[in-house]
Amino acid sequence: MVIVVREAAVVLCQLAGIAKAANIVGLVAMFVILMIWRLLKGLPNWLTQASNTLLVDSGFAFLPVSAGAGLLLFALGDELLGVMVTMIVSTLIPMWGLALLANRWLNQDANADSSTTNQQKEQP
Repeated sequence: MVIVVREAAVVLCQLAGIAKAANIVGLVAMFVILMIWRLLKGLPNWLTQASNTLLVDSGFAFLPVSAGAGLLLFALGDELLGVMVTMIVSTLIPMWGLALLANRWLNQDANADSSTTNQQKEQP
């Protein structure tokens, strides 16, 4: 399935004239296929365990993709500043939102722990 999706992405991107985007198009297509599969049929337990094991050890697999994306950014010329601002803003806004949620969750947990401790101190 992986080979079929990747080759289909290569063919589609070549027809569209953006052959360099085949890997990311294939990745997004595979993600969509797997999400639909998961919603309709569910994932087997062995696949979940194997993916968890692989994800722990696959951090270095993204380095070549990141380096390639960085090199392509400098080929943008005049559009580099706009793309960089977009990337920074689209990264910072979700991080800011996640920080607010994490702060709220941590404060609720701390308040719940302190109220439980106070209740235990009040009991004889």
